[in-house]
Amino acid sequence: MPSPSPQTSVLVVQLSDSHLFAEAEGSLLGMNTRDSLQRVIDTVLAEQPAIDLVVASGDLSQDGTLQSYQAFRDLSARINAPAHWFAGNHDEMPQMAQAAAGGDFLEPVIDVGEWRITLLNSAVSGSVPGYLADDQLQLLAQSLSEAPDRHHLVCLHHHPVSIDCKWMEPIGLRNPHALFDVLDRFPQVKALLWGHIHQDFNSERNGVQLIASPSTCIQFKPRSEDFALDELAPGYRWLRLFNDGHLETGVSRVTGHQFTVDLTGEGY
Repeated sequence: MPSPSPQTSVLVVQLSDSHLFAEAEGSLLGMNTRDSLQRVIDTVLAEQPAIDLVVASGDLSQDGTLQSYQAFRDLSARINAPAHWFAGNHDEMPQMAQAAAGGDFLEPVIDVGEWRITLLNSAVSGSVPGYLADDQLQLLAQSLSEAPDRHHLVCLHHHPVSIDCKWMEPIGLRNPHALFDVLDRFPQVKALLWGHIHQDFNSERNGVQLIASPSTCIQFKPRSEDFALDELAPGYRWLRLFNDGHLETGVSRVTGHQFTVDLTGEGY
């Protein structure tokens, strides 16, 4: 069998911060979050004909109920691809695990194409900011060291760098230096991906692409001093991971629908 072409690739779709409720009519700052997720998935299906993996990067639920996770599982099952989840600060792991029973949704290490994707749990029960406990840092180091010939994408919920948004500065990852101490040891790391900030973000550090994504519901206004919502529509991120180690990525948002959002909201 011939070796794969350097241009052979896999497609990853990221769904982030869906904030579902137990009730189908549950709304966050005026937006029905099941409806917005449904419309984002409609957009994914219309735009991406061959998806290799779906990553749900935390805050699947707003209220931490089993019903909300079951709703996420049911809605996202329309995408014909393996799906993997990890927790955000609004999530409750026992209920998430119950909803994930019978599948490998919570497996943290995935090999796809010539890449390895490692999903870290930065959520701390009862806390909005995140922290990577020793077991998560050990998981990361082991995942990277065991696959030196693969390209690596590392994912977590909380932002590990400043996004120039003052009100979000205190609620990111509390120990980013511990994360980067591990990443800096492994040149095969190509990108770091997160959710939490409900907005598009793309930067670079030491040759590693730093990427964050919009929410499938409400959007936070970039570079805001105080909590503020944006009028941009819900969306998702796609990542095309090439066998030669480079990646292409972009954000796509729902079009053709006017969402209701309470722009006077002071928190979520």
